[in-house]
Amino acid sequence: MTLLNWLKRRFENRKNRVPHPEELAQEEALKARLRDRCVRFRRLLSANKAALEAMSDVEEHLASSRPFGMPYVQAVTTRAVSAVFRMVRDLNGLSDNAHVPLQEAFDRIHKAMQATLTAKTHRQGPLVLPLSAIGLADIPEVGGKMANLGEVAAHVGLEVPDGFAVTASAYYSFMEYGGLRAELDRRIQSTDMDKLDAIFSLSSMLQRVVLAAPLPSDVEQAINESVDAMRKRAGADLLLALRSSAVGEDGPGVSFAGQYRSELNVPPDEACHVWKEIVASKYSVTALSYRYQHGIPDDEAPMCVGVLAMVDSAAGGVAYSRDPVAEAHGREQVLLNAVPGLAQGVVDGGVTPDTYIFTHTNPPTFIRMKTGAAGQPSLTQAQAMALAQVALALEEYYNEAQDVEWALNAHTGRICVLQSRPLRASDAAPEQKSPIPTEQAEQEICHDDHGGGDNLVPLSVGGVAVSPGVGSGPVFVARKEADMLSFPQGGILVVERAMPRWAPLLSRAAGMVSETGGMAGHLASVAREYRLPALFGVKDACAKLDGVGEVTLDAQSCTVFAGRHKSLAAGLVTPPNLMKGSPVYQRLEELSRHMVPLNLLDPESPRFSPEYCETLHDITRYCHEKSVALMFDADSVSQSLGKQLKAGTKLQYWVVDMGGGFARHISRSVVDISDISSAPMLALWDGMVAVPWAGPPAASAAGFMSVMLQSTMNPDLESTAPNVMASKNFFIISDTYMILQARYGYHFCTVECLAAASNHENFVSFQFKGGAADCQRRSLRARMVADLLEDHGFRVDVKEDSLFDIAEDYPAEEILYKTRLLGYLLIHTRQVDMIMLETARATALKSKLASDMEAFTVRPMPHPNSP
Repeated sequence: MTLLNWLKRRFENRKNRVPHPEELAQEEALKARLRDRCVRFRRLLSANKAALEAMSDVEEHLASSRPFGMPYVQAVTTRAVSAVFRMVRDLNGLSDNAHVPLQEAFDRIHKAMQATLTAKTHRQGPLVLPLSAIGLADIPEVGGKMANLGEVAAHVGLEVPDGFAVTASAYYSFMEYGGLRAELDRRIQSTDMDKLDAIFSLSSMLQRVVLAAPLPSDVEQAINESVDAMRKRAGADLLLALRSSAVGEDGPGVSFAGQYRSELNVPPDEACHVWKEIVASKYSVTALSYRYQHGIPDDEAPMCVGVLAMVDSAAGGVAYSRDPVAEAHGREQVLLNAVPGLAQGVVDGGVTPDTYIFTHTNPPTFIRMKTGAAGQPSLTQAQAMALAQVALALEEYYNEAQDVEWALNAHTGRICVLQSRPLRASDAAPEQKSPIPTEQAEQEICHDDHGGGDNLVPLSVGGVAVSPGVGSGPVFVARKEADMLSFPQGGILVVERAMPRWAPLLSRAAGMVSETGGMAGHLASVAREYRLPALFGVKDACAKLDGVGEVTLDAQSCTVFAGRHKSLAAGLVTPPNLMKGSPVYQRLEELSRHMVPLNLLDPESPRFSPEYCETLHDITRYCHEKSVALMFDADSVSQSLGKQLKAGTKLQYWVVDMGGGFARHISRSVVDISDISSAPMLALWDGMVAVPWAGPPAASAAGFMSVMLQSTMNPDLESTAPNVMASKNFFIISDTYMILQARYGYHFCTVECLAAASNHENFVSFQFKGGAADCQRRSLRARMVADLLEDHGFRVDVKEDSLFDIAEDYPAEEILYKTRLLGYLLIHTRQVDMIMLETARATALKSKLASDMEAFTVRPMPHPNSP
């Protein structure tokens, strides 16, 4: 005789008699087995929650623009994989290993995910390459900056400095030597990159580690031999410029302008040491923040370095073959920024440069010029014309606009190209009305309503609109690096000099003003990438704006107004989604395809089996469906240990006591609500009966038609007789624990609660899905329930018509209070999905539910009655 048949006969014959001690012992043994199964089932449900939360987190990150790095990708993948592994293990434990093929499906999916996560290995190449041997095909080995310089030297016929590149192979050799890469990865992964103070600490630590690391002898030898060859060609007076050329540095939408270090006038004997300093600059605050904001993992940005002969520069700067701001307003023109001496003053934003404007024609025609901080022009008009022609020639060769760094050789008078990189659309702001030229700005700004009814009071007028748009927020004047830690989200950043070090704040700012700098500076490029309204070259900006509070920066008119102004709202700029399409984003997107899609939908389908599981979500669906069937099968539970609940209820419930849930031993097959001693079950029941249910709402014609006939009219749903619906409603309880699996019409739910002495173990969770109306109405009901619970401290996740919420780490009394709230909602949200598209009725219902829930805090629960 099977155990199940023995249990059936025993329960049929034991009515109205005192059980034999042997039977009591056997019953306790069954309870012990049930407790073990409940423990496994609870673990499975907990893992199911963790898996779904991880998947939901992945979807939210892919849908939002907030940055994330590879540590997040690795962590969320580990969370999902670990949770699903636990579900597979506990399902097999519940079923005596009846689902072994599920482990094979899990292993197959996990292997595919590991392949995506594994970093690509670098194929070892030469440690150095002479500039004469470098072209665009060498970008993966020498970075875009050096590859383009080699291309210009070989094919465009323009002058470039002598030199060579220290390659990505040299970088990887250094990183692997002595375990340096593993040490850096460990520290990066343990840092919260959303916190600027944490980035500061991390940056300092990483740079110290890099600078202290030993240099492989073959790398040191290769650099020194190449420097010696340059010295033989140039003579004893050779000085070097070491320039970063990281892979991906000049990629689409990621200029890395000014984020890495370059060193000028380096003695040849110091080349190896300075090379390490530039590698260390990969971990500066600006570079770490920039890569994080743009979704670039550390392993995809190897630092290559260009070692070039210094040019004795009479003047230097940057040439844009197309002015990115003017082009956004329909004007094509060449823009030149120049300063006496080295180009560094332009790119670093330390001074306000001379500006030269030419038509975008062949040959170019001079339009105008404006001198900068030096007072005297850095170039003659003929030299500026020659420079404009160089910029146009490079644009023609590359077939796209170019950002050209240049130097005017003091000895030959020839233009030497130091860098040429694409000037892509990301550097241009969205189309807006043409800015008022600076020369006219002070004359045209007045105290009128600017067309919008506001009284606009200008606090500052003038400067150069290096990135157009409008931004509003509180002024924050930053004078030293430590001020960055106090910068408010949405503030207007005001600085004395447009240095690249301020770049980490641009993603948090609503606008920027600098006393120095020009269109072609590195920080200006980053501002345009972020579509951040920015004015540079604003005289005495710090003194004028310090302490003024809220302002509106209108880059179009080169003006800062006091206060916030709705009239200028049309110019507000939407920040770009820097993450979308980034390497980190692409990896998470690929991983999500192995995690999130749900293909197993119909449990009755022959395809509802392990071999058809294609994602982690499929496995969670399979595990949940099979585990619920094992735990709440009517034959195995209700007829062996279950007691039918007697409380005058129309809906039927079965109650299984794991120990301490009943106030006394119950020998009969019916248990009265007064015999229940499980605090969580009583709390839930209190909520269910607190407010009498008025029945389903009267549906409109549209709502009625969206509901299947049996969901509103089937008498089984309200019958006291046994039926297919009633067999789905189970309580499994102890004195401090309860799980309810219930079906109210076509609305399925699970409530689980632990309210014990230890706060950190306590929780109450609620899973809710279904309804008889269409998906839109069901989803709206789920969102309404979520809003109500969020107001009472629940953490909620909603996906279409499915809802999961949890409250945890509260004292038992608070957990029981929240359980009462759930009991109330269980009853009073039945069949309301049919009215959710009727805005007025849905709003009134939500208000009524919220009011009732608030009243729970000020009046005691009534004695249990019929729900």
